[in-house]
Amino acid sequence: MLYLLYFLISFCISLILVPLVKWVGIKQKIYDYPKGRKIHTTPTLLLGGLAIFGAFFLSLGVYLTFGHADWSLIPKRVFAGLFAGGVILMVGGYLDDKYNLPAKILWIFPALASLLAVAAGIGGGIKEISNPFGPAINLDYGFSFLFIKLSLSSVFVFMWLLGMIFTTKFLDGLDGLCSGIALIGGLTMFALSLLPHINQPITASLSIIFCGSIFGFLLYNFHPATVFLGESGSTFLGFVLGVLSVVLGGKIATALLVMGIPILDVAWSITRRIWYGRSPFAADRLHLHHRLLDIGFSQRQTVGFLWFLSAFFGFTAVFLQTFGKLIALLALFGVMVFVALFAVIIYKRQHPHIRDLFEKS
Repeated sequence: MLYLLYFLISFCISLILVPLVKWVGIKQKIYDYPKGRKIHTTPTLLLGGLAIFGAFFLSLGVYLTFGHADWSLIPKRVFAGLFAGGVILMVGGYLDDKYNLPAKILWIFPALASLLAVAAGIGGGIKEISNPFGPAINLDYGFSFLFIKLSLSSVFVFMWLLGMIFTTKFLDGLDGLCSGIALIGGLTMFALSLLPHINQPITASLSIIFCGSIFGFLLYNFHPATVFLGESGSTFLGFVLGVLSVVLGGKIATALLVMGIPILDVAWSITRRIWYGRSPFAADRLHLHHRLLDIGFSQRQTVGFLWFLSAFFGFTAVFLQTFGKLIALLALFGVMVFVALFAVIIYKRQHPHIRDLFEKS
């Protein structure tokens, strides 16, 4: 019942904050205009991430004040790092939504947010990574870089958070897609936290508060959306998911299964852009969800299909051990390849005049 209460608190706050954020967006004239690769047909308000951020931390404040947080599992400085990183992403997101910053500098805010999280001790307890083929991979190794003492664990967590941030950033291309998959990720982390051999009420509370904050926003964001996540929201969702997977005890494989399709899509997109001499952060219309739209899927069908894949592999991972998760990851890779090839082949048959499907933007 307490988890339901935390969910309802964050959900209601989010429902209230979204109209307030929309009002700010109208006053500031911060819209995403339909042009180029974008598929929406009317100017749509941005800044939706501010509502999720506000609902999450206001609800978290209620929990930390009146709940029974076990500080032995998650030190207070971790919450400070989570908040500080979130603020950095909100500032960077607002500036991009307002002034349309160049892609080549947008990596700075995610990098700073991830750095602050690591400096606050997020991931400091990860000493090793499970290895299905033998002994665990040791991360408890320190070294110096430019007179700064670092550990392999901190570098790994920094790269992980940065990767999750850019995954959700690039995923935000259809109404409700990014927010829906982040909600599935939060529910997966919640379910994991309740398992008897994990039993972490504090991470369960964090996860369910995160879910409530997203769900309140999703009611405004599902097609046809009246407000978008914006840069702040799309990066913040990946940041929180990355942090949750780390503080939950390094459940990296589980997060990979939830976000597997988007992660593989982002990896392919970055590789393709570099191959063609473009910035890896430049936007285009060649993501998997765009491919599905191109062959005739509606927005809702595309979003629903990708939600299903994320939910299936994510909730399956809750009950799998290390080797089982490896098999699931390989299966997920196979599904990604099959869906991508299917979309490309169908599109080629529908548009035989298109010669280079990978360069089209």
